[in-house]
Amino acid sequence: MTDATQTPSRPGAFLRTLWRDHRVWLASALILAVVAVFDIDQAGASLRFTAESLLHTAPFLILSIVVASWAVATGADNLIARAFTGAPAVMIGLAALAGGLSPFCSCGVIPLIAALLAMGVPLSAVMAFWLASPVMDPSMFVLTTGVLGLEFAIAKTLAAVGLGLFGGWTVHFLGRAGGLSEPLREGIGDGGCGGGKVRAPKPVVWRFWQHADRRARFGREALSVTLFLAKWLTLAFLLESLMLAFVPAETVTAVLGGTGLAPIALGTLVGVPAYLNGYAALPLVGGLIEQGMAHGAGLAFLVAGGVTSLPAAIAVWALVKPRVFMLYLALSLSGAFAAGLLFQLWTLS
Repeated sequence: MTDATQTPSRPGAFLRTLWRDHRVWLASALILAVVAVFDIDQAGASLRFTAESLLHTAPFLILSIVVASWAVATGADNLIARAFTGAPAVMIGLAALAGGLSPFCSCGVIPLIAALLAMGVPLSAVMAFWLASPVMDPSMFVLTTGVLGLEFAIAKTLAAVGLGLFGGWTVHFLGRAGGLSEPLREGIGDGGCGGGKVRAPKPVVWRFWQHADRRARFGREALSVTLFLAKWLTLAFLLESLMLAFVPAETVTAVLGGTGLAPIALGTLVGVPAYLNGYAALPLVGGLIEQGMAHGAGLAFLVAGGVTSLPAAIAVWALVKPRVFMLYLALSLSGAFAAGLLFQLWTLS
């Protein structure tokens, strides 16, 4: 009787597991299948475009995988702990640099933030790291260079560090006026994989290949990053091919082109709901720029979307009190707009 009642649920459980583990690949396949039903020629063209784009970015993709895996195998992400010691000015500067330049794993960011705040690290330094971290890291720099060019990659890196400094100093001065004490929600402690890096940072082992466990860690991370990047870039290039095919360039130019403030402001706001993933967003922005999107609007889209994407926003909301969350959003959007404006002025000079 028990088996009979449980049997019908097995297909549903299997489908849920399949979707949870492979939803990005399934979404790509579903999109391609729908396109094939209505336009088989476009489906073939999109498939070719995706394959050629992946091949074009392969050298940068491989380098980014090696960088990310090296950071995990050596324990270089433990260096992040050193950014949160010293005077406030030093902490804010180092935290912004650490957030914008360090290859810190996404799963460790939220526990790390909880650990830092619970240990009494000033919110100004934590905010500097928190704002800069989602925007750029070494592997993202390599891929941004491959997809959008070196100038854009440098601008995005400077935007990440600049956003961290802007947020950190803003919080520092607001904190001196009061109102930002005890930022964590009740019951949030200092657990998690990221917290240990601050409480008891381990030494970095640069020659990781001399240790079997670290070689194995390198291999596991390389496989994980390869699968992660492959699925998201496949989806992104597929969407880019459809955008290039069906979205008129004149429309993009009219809405997001030009040299005024409106395209940058719109790019900032659109980046919040439309942002899929840091790696997936790169080809989409590249396609929009090819159709006439202003460079400043593209940078604002990437910065605003990276910091305020739905997963990141939900994590922040769950971690800190509402007033800190609203400040986080305000700093993210205003900083992204400023970064886009400055980049736009630079490209026009």
